[in-house]
Amino acid sequence: YAMFLSLIFLIVLVAAVVGFVFRHEIKTNFESNLNLALRNYNVTADRHSEAVDTIQRTLHCCGVQNYSDWERTEYFTQRGIPQSCCKSQDDCPEEDLKDLSKAKPKVFVDGCFFLVTSTMESKMSVVAGISFGIACFQLIGIILSCCLSQYITNNQYEMV
Repeated sequence: YAMFLSLIFLIVLVAAVVGFVFRHEIKTNFESNLNLALRNYNVTADRHSEAVDTIQRTLHCCGVQNYSDWERTEYFTQRGIPQSCCKSQDDCPEEDLKDLSKAKPKVFVDGCFFLVTSTMESKMSVVAGISFGIACFQLIGIILSCCLSQYITNNQYEMV
């Protein structure tokens, strides 16, 4: 049991160190994947398009850096900016979404990349605290299981 807990502890420790060391690469990878999801955005409800819509609705953002990122997509030439960027679904006609100047007051202008990364960074202290607490319980479990093993081994030879 102690070896099993030690293995899990080491895996979590390695994952945390790798995540910390490569955090900048994770950011750039996320940004490039978000750009790719925007370029391939369509209305056929694939999971990437749904993820973009969910991020934009939840964080009240639009595009990667700002709402004008949609201008470089094939979706924009056909339908304009997606409805998920609209501040109010009632006041967001499709004709206005095809023109960036008309769309600006009706859509979220902030980009999603900055909001997602800042949200993640603000929650990292909570995640680190919870992880530290779990690691402490794992270490206590490892120590106690080693003590139990030692106790069982020592008492095994005293029995008659």
